[in-house]
Amino acid sequence: HAPMAFLAEDYADQELQRRSGIGRIMFELRMFQAGSWGADFHPQLQPAEDEVVLKPHKQNDVFETDLPDHLERLGTTQLVIAGMTANLCCEATGRHAAEHGYDVTFLRDAIGAENLVAYEASIRVNYPLVANTVMDTDDFVAILEAGDAAPQEGSDVQASDQMKIGSVDEVVMDVDGGVGYLAVGRSVFSHDLYVPLDAVTKVAPGKVFVNVPKLVVGEMPWREPPTLETRREKVGPATREVDGLYGAMSPTGDRQVP
Repeated sequence: HAPMAFLAEDYADQELQRRSGIGRIMFELRMFQAGSWGADFHPQLQPAEDEVVLKPHKQNDVFETDLPDHLERLGTTQLVIAGMTANLCCEATGRHAAEHGYDVTFLRDAIGAENLVAYEASIRVNYPLVANTVMDTDDFVAILEAGDAAPQEGSDVQASDQMKIGSVDEVVMDVDGGVGYLAVGRSVFSHDLYVPLDAVTKVAPGKVFVNVPKLVVGEMPWREPPTLETRREKVGPATREVDGLYGAMSPTGDRQVP
């Protein structure tokens, strides 16, 4: 549970009302004032005694609270996001979590926004790129109940924007040092697809989710089955093989010496 609450010190000392548009709106409308009903949980969503209640966040990003500490303590690697609002707190937290290496899933029918434009922009455009999966709660529950399921022939293949891109014709597993893939009939595309298995993020009964939006799938180099050689080309050079990294950051966040 991620509460929001504002005290006089937040505005007097930190001037949150001057930092952003949403900060000004919350200040003027007295939203989430500490001690008011607006800073309390909905009666039907009150935390249970054994559930974690995070420290209140002040603007958009729940990851700036004690959330990372709890995730590390629990050994959590996957973050499932639901709540309010789609284009602010939910999206900002998902972006931050993904940047820190977490597997982020957005439950689109458990997320709300102030208006339809903000909601659609988040779930249709931004979430499919920020996270690896956007799905409905029914599919998420089915995945939990199915456990560690593997892709099956005949399953629908859904992109990260929850749009269908075809059906699985064949599942080729990683064998003999090769690269596994899903063979998917051309459907609405001009060619068959060979989706690498490591693009599969979730498997539900009759469904396979991959982490690329449908609008981009046709641009992926998936016209031929993947090989170890093509995989190595995509991975790119190691640090020791590059003369100058131009101050770039490594995937772990450690700055490399040029």
